[in-house]
Order: sequence, then structure tokens, then C-alpha cells
Amino acid sequence: MTAILFPGQGSQYIGMSEDFYNNFLNSKLVFEEVEDSTSIDVKKIIFEDPLNQLNLTNYTQLCIFTASYSIFRVIETEFDLKNMNVNTMLGHSLGEYSALVSSYKITLSDCAKLLKLRGDLMHRAINPNESGMAALIGLDSISIQNIIDEVNLDVQIANDNSPIQVVISGMINNIDKSRDIFLKNGVKKFVKLNVSAAFHSNLMLEAQNIMRKYIDETIFSDSSVSIISNFSSKISNNSETIKDSLINQMANKVRWKESINELEINNEKNLIEIGPGKVLSGLVKRITSSFEITSIDQMKDLELFK
Repeated sequence: MTAILFPGQGSQYIGMSEDFYNNFLNSKLVFEEVEDSTSIDVKKIIFEDPLNQLNLTNYTQLCIFTASYSIFRVIETEFDLKNMNVNTMLGHSLGEYSALVSSYKITLSDCAKLLKLRGDLMHRAINPNESGMAALIGLDSISIQNIIDEVNLDVQIANDNSPIQVVISGMINNIDKSRDIFLKNGVKKFVKLNVSAAFHSNLMLEAQNIMRKYIDETIFSDSSVSIISNFSSKISNNSETIKDSLINQMANKVRWKESINELEINNEKNLIEIGPGKVLSGLVKRITSSFEITSIDQMKDLELFK
């Protein structure tokens, strides 16, 4: 059995999916529908980025989704996914939206509108440069949480990415204060991330509450593919459960390590990462050696299917 993974923010680069766009009509049609739904020229941002918008949260999320789904559509039409026994999809943070469209839980147009709103809300949630995130290398999430509790640090775990990589969120001054404490307590490397705000923390609660209304109004359909949600890290094919998890995703941590463990429990054997970069493949390999992993980022990667 096979599961498909979709990347999140941080995987973007100028020119992602351009070779698919130039060679496959289905890829081009994805771009056109996203642009019609949002009135954002994602093609110009992704392929040229003349105004340096690709790394701005209010554009990044929609652009990564567009690139990822445009690649998926090519794979779906050029190869027989049924023969690959694809029955589970998941994504990292915004990648969950890519999974929902690819599994036919929500429509492309609805997803594009939701991600435009999500990007805007997260971008405006707090003044720029007042909050942020940092990656901690060397300890697992339980150890990191113990340090936070024991020292009473005002930061939160945002991403539980692997047994040796945890991302924290918080106000910049609190993140800066925590650096030496973490390094003195077993963290090998402390890296502040180039993001505009403290994603997946309680600083996103107001944005999440606004997003709730729009997700509630979105129609979620049944399909044969199950979803592993970031919020619960549990596999489900129940539309209401999947919707509820998506509503609670923005202000809560991404349980990536637990999500991959859930794939193991459900006896998945093959993973396909679809979208820009190979970040998720690297994280999976740090979590377990149980899977055969294929990453599809550029057209030449399609040879891996042959």
C-alpha cells in the first residue's frame, strides 16, 4: 500500500513545478483555476517572483499548494494510482490542504480560497518581527517539553518533526531567551527560522477562530482515500472528523512524527512525496526506516515511476 505526502511552508523555490506547467495541460489548468479563484497571479510569483512575494506567508502557502497539486494532477493522469494502492494522504501544515484536494475531499477552487485567507490571516496575526520560530536539533519533543515546563519558558512546540528535530514558536524575545537554556540542556543546534510569525501556537488562535467559519462553510466530500491530520495524527475517512481537525490545525502543533508512526501502524509500505523539495523524505528517514520513499519534484523524477 502507498501513501502520498505533501510539503509545507519552507519548501518553496522560484521555478517550482515550471517544467510540469510547460509540458502538461493538466498542470497548466490547475494554475488557471487557482488564479481564477483567488485573483492572484501565482504563475508570475512562482516562476519569476519580481516583487519578492514568494517568501511572504500571504502568498507562499497558495503558491506551494499550486505547485504541489499541479504535479499531483500530472501523476494522477499519467500513471495509474489505483495500481499503486494509494489509500492514505497527508501533508505538513498547509500540505494537509494539498492532501484534501488530491483525495477529493474538497474542491480545488474551495481550497485555493481557503489558503488565500489562511495566508492572509497568519500574515496579519501579529506584527511582523515580533514573533517567530526556531528549530531545535538533538532532542525529542518530550525532552523539549520537559525543559519548557521545568524552566517555565514562554514558548510552545509548533512542529514535532522527528526524534531529533522539534520546532518551537513564540515571541521573538522569548525565543531568544530560551536559546542558551536549550543549548545547556542537550539541544545540539538552535536555528531561528526565516518566518514572519509564530505559526502553530496560541498566537494563531484569533486567526484560527476566523478561519473556522470558512472551513465550516466548505463542503467536504467522501472518497476512498483516508487522511492523517496534523492536529490528531490519526487516520480517518470521516469528513466531519477531518474537517474538525483542519479547523484546529492553525493554533496547534503539527504532529508529524506521530503521523508517520500512524502510517507504520496501518502497514503502509511505500511513500511518495509530491511537491517542491525533499524535506519530508528527509524527516521520514529520521523517524523510521520502514518505508520506500520516492520524491517527485521535477519532471525528471517521473522516471522513478517507470
